[in-house]
Amino acid sequence: MRIEVTVPNLPESVSDAVLLDWHKRPGDPVLKSDNLIDLETDKVVLEVPVPENGVLLEILRHKGDVVTSGELLAVIDTEAKPAAAAPVPEPPKPSAPPPAAAPEPRPEFPPTLSPAVRRMLSEHGLDSAAIQGTGREGRLTREDVQHYLDHQQAAPARPAAEPARPAPTPQPAPATRPGDRRVPMTRLRARIAERLIDAQRSTATLTTFNEVNLKNINDLRKRYRDKFEQAHKVKLGYMSFFVKAAVEALKRYPIVNSSVEGNDIVYHDYYDIGLAVSTDRGLVVPVLRDADQKDFADIEKAVVEFSKRARDGKLTYEELNGGTFTITNGGIFGSMLSTPILNPPQSAILGMHAIKDRPVVEDGQIVIRPMIYLALSYDHRIIDGRDAVSCLYTIKELLEDPGRLLLGV
Repeated sequence: MRIEVTVPNLPESVSDAVLLDWHKRPGDPVLKSDNLIDLETDKVVLEVPVPENGVLLEILRHKGDVVTSGELLAVIDTEAKPAAAAPVPEPPKPSAPPPAAAPEPRPEFPPTLSPAVRRMLSEHGLDSAAIQGTGREGRLTREDVQHYLDHQQAAPARPAAEPARPAPTPQPAPATRPGDRRVPMTRLRARIAERLIDAQRSTATLTTFNEVNLKNINDLRKRYRDKFEQAHKVKLGYMSFFVKAAVEALKRYPIVNSSVEGNDIVYHDYYDIGLAVSTDRGLVVPVLRDADQKDFADIEKAVVEFSKRARDGKLTYEELNGGTFTITNGGIFGSMLSTPILNPPQSAILGMHAIKDRPVVEDGQIVIRPMIYLALSYDHRIIDGRDAVSCLYTIKELLEDPGRLLLGV
C-alpha cells in the first residue's frame, strides 16, 4: 500500500518551513517512527517521522525547498521489499590465504559535536578536523559541513593536460574578497534579525543598571549544595535565585510584567518567565510557565532540560510561545556589561553578566566580594524610570538577602 508523507500542521504563527535534510534515499527501507525529514521553521526544527514500515519510493521535495502545511513530501510503499544486492562472484582461492586485513576503524568525533553533525560526517566519510567551525567557541555546525560538501561538489576535476585557452575577458571585480564565504541565514537567524529590528523600531527602550553582591547566595549554595543535589538530583545554580527574585519584584511592580496592545496596557497576573538559551542555530527563549508556583528545584530542573533540548533542537512551539518577562545571561560568555534588547510583546528584560571578585566597601572596610552587574531594559512608553529602577533595586535587595525570598518580605 502506498502511503503519503506530508508536512505536519504548522501553528498559525508559522506560515511555512524549509526542508533541511533527508535521512533516507529512494529505495531505502524505513521503519515506523524513525526520523525521515528535518523541517526548519523560524523557531524550531521539526522531525517528520516515518508513518509505517516499508520502502521509500519517491521524494517529491528537495533540500532547501519551502513547504507549507499538508504539502506532499514523499511516498512510502508498505508492501515493497528493499532491492537485494547483486551476488558478488567468489574470487579464486589463492594458494596461501593472505593475512586478514585489520577492520577499518570507525571515525571518532569530538564529544561537542551534535548528533546531526556526527551523522553527516559519517555518511560522507569526512574528518571533522578538516572543516572550519563557525558555531559558538568554534563548534562545527550542520551549515559548516554542508558548505564544505557544496564546495567539494562545485570544484571541477582538473584534467591531466589542458589545451591553451584564449586570454580571459576582463570581468568586474567581485563583491567579496578571496576567502570570503557566503552562507544563507537559517530561518531562525533570519527571524531573530527581524524581531530585533522590530523591537528597536517599535519600542522606546531604555536600560537601567545596578550591581549585586552575591556573597550570601554563594554561602547558601556552599552550605546546602550537596544536600540539595542529593534530595532533588539537580545542582543548585544561580538561575533559580534570579527567577525567584524577578518574580517577587514583578509582583511589586506589575507594570514591568505588562505589555502593549494598540492603545491598551495588558497587565499579566501570571509569571511566565522566558529563559534565553544560546544554540548553534541562534538564540531561543523557552518559557517557564507559572514560575511563581515553582520551587528552587523545579526551576533548576527546567533550566537544565531547556538547555539540553534547545541545543538538540527538540523544543516545541508551545514552549517557545508567550512569556511575560525574559532573563538572559551573557555572563556565561564572559560579558561584563551589556544592554539587552526587548523580546516583544514583553516590556522588560533582565540581563545577567559575569560574576567577578571585586573590592567593595562594607562598614568602612575594603573587602573582596563576588559582584555581578545587572541590566534591566524596559519600554519607556509604559514603564516610567521610577518603576524600572525600583524593580531592579528590589531584585538587588532580594539577591543580597536571599532569606527574604523564602519569607516573601
